[in-house]
Amino acid sequence: MDRDVLDRWCERGILSLVLAILIFGPLALGGVHGLTFGIILGLSIGVLALWGLRLWINPRTQLLWPPICWAVIAFCLYAIIRYRTADIEYIARQEIIQVLLYGFLFVAILNNLHRQESTQIISFTLIFVAMAISFYAIYQFVTDSNYVWTLPKKYPHRASGTYISPNNLAGLLEILLPLALTYTIAGRVKPLTRILLGYASLVMLGGLAVTLSRGSWFATAGAMLGLFGILIFQRGYRIPAALALIALVVVTVFMVPRSFSLQMRIRRIVTEQGTIDDSMRFELWRPAYRMWQDYPWFGVGPGHFDARFRAYRPEGVQRAPDRTHNDYLNTLVDWGVVGAVLVTSAWVLLAIGIAKSWRSIRLSSGDLGSRSGSNKFAFVTGASLGLIAILIHSWVDFNMHIPANAILVVTLMAMVTGHLRFATERWWLRPAIPMKVFLSVVLLAGIGYFAPQAWRQATEFVWLTRAEHASWYSRQQVNFLKQAFAIEPKNSETARAIGEALRHQSEEGGEHYQGLDGANYRQLAQDAMQWFQVGMKLNPWDSRNYSGYGWCLDWLDRQSESAPYFSRAEELDPNNYFNLNRIGVHYVQLGDFAAAKVWFERSFRLNPGENPIAQNYLTIVNARMLEAATNEIRAKLDFSRP
Repeated sequence: MDRDVLDRWCERGILSLVLAILIFGPLALGGVHGLTFGIILGLSIGVLALWGLRLWINPRTQLLWPPICWAVIAFCLYAIIRYRTADIEYIARQEIIQVLLYGFLFVAILNNLHRQESTQIISFTLIFVAMAISFYAIYQFVTDSNYVWTLPKKYPHRASGTYISPNNLAGLLEILLPLALTYTIAGRVKPLTRILLGYASLVMLGGLAVTLSRGSWFATAGAMLGLFGILIFQRGYRIPAALALIALVVVTVFMVPRSFSLQMRIRRIVTEQGTIDDSMRFELWRPAYRMWQDYPWFGVGPGHFDARFRAYRPEGVQRAPDRTHNDYLNTLVDWGVVGAVLVTSAWVLLAIGIAKSWRSIRLSSGDLGSRSGSNKFAFVTGASLGLIAILIHSWVDFNMHIPANAILVVTLMAMVTGHLRFATERWWLRPAIPMKVFLSVVLLAGIGYFAPQAWRQATEFVWLTRAEHASWYSRQQVNFLKQAFAIEPKNSETARAIGEALRHQSEEGGEHYQGLDGANYRQLAQDAMQWFQVGMKLNPWDSRNYSGYGWCLDWLDRQSESAPYFSRAEELDPNNYFNLNRIGVHYVQLGDFAAAKVWFERSFRLNPGENPIAQNYLTIVNARMLEAATNEIRAKLDFSRP
């Protein structure tokens, strides 16, 4: 086969795989689970393999290497170094896999999919996939469905489409809506295509509205102002832009008065006390800022915010926050000033590249419905405004930590950067043989690293899912968890879950001992302690392993040894109501009911609504203290004693 033909097929293969990633990610809950992300990794391996072939098939291979590539490479290298020094290897590895994947995809897309044909195919595919997801979101909202596919969703009366969180669907739509509108108004497309793009824009606007994501509404409004502000200075596009703006306003005015949920969401922007309804975001930002102050230069570690949050937890937050709900602050906390500067430099270089390519892609004239216009202008303008929208939204959410949305952002950044070639030939390189060898080695290293990680993530997810659906704390669940731990022996959450299940079996007894030769409550408690110790080594910042270990010591009548573990647990998570409950139980075991009462009262104050343990134990403790006091008084009043 001719080399040029084979090279062309490799390019088409890369385009097909990138499209598969961009379509599959949003449809598969955003790619946040191990199995779906493992599939994305597998598809990405195909991209890297085909690019490696292209390097050697085409003797005229060129590399497009603008300055932003150096910023991307620098952050990837920094991420590898930071991973090697992280406290929790498993969490850091999950984060580093994503960082490296995004880096590889950026460079691969930049150097393989810079044709206008590829840009248009990707753009239109993304727009119509977003339209389809928006239809599903509108259906969820109209029917008040509580399911995403067949899975229950956590956000009632809000549409999330094919994502878990409505805010993440909003992130997808706010990125692509400006792109769809710009192609509709200023793209060089057929009239039928223009009509379909305009229709898709209106459906996406409806999908964005029913997410009830206020941060996304503000971000989209900012992008729309930028879009119409640009088009108003383009002769021949003022009327089409005005008509599009009127259509958007009419749809908005039509929808809001007819939806009680939309009206209530808008009213809740400002509370009755006159403050902004931040949905507890400010409660997360304050401890995050303190965390960054303690580790300013290099951060707490890749993906470590949630693990380290417990020591900084404010009294008003009792659940695991996962992220800070602010991508900028999250970057500072996890990566420090060094990482934040590297990430910022990539965005700054992107903006400089857009400015340099603007003269070569800007519009001259046009008319709605004609074939005049510029697809280059439509793409660069729409994609840039979509990226601005996600940057605005990132102040109040963490869309950049959702793989599907992050890959979409990386893809648009790469394709926008590719338009620099229309402004200058400066950044084209023709790699010599040594450079091709070096690039091939790097690509093979990426494939060699991603392949086993994809298999491990997918397989671990399958076993963890089986454990989740098994009876809680059952022997079957423990077996599933042990299978998952055998696949991924660095996951402290799995080790802790096994220890907690065995601890519960020891506490319950009865049927839990059936079929376990020689097992009794003491043996099960000792087995649980071993797993808690594994959890301590893998994640020294998780208080639950220490409190679980201390509970087992008390259960085995070794109360004199348990105090340091409860003390460490309290030090690691001083404002966790469940942690305080376990410390209170420890004092009950010691017979110190006065001390136990203090811990249970504090626990109940932190969580009065869903805290039956503290409530029940307070009743018991008060009764015991009253009984002890009554007996003491009776003893003093017993005049029959000499």
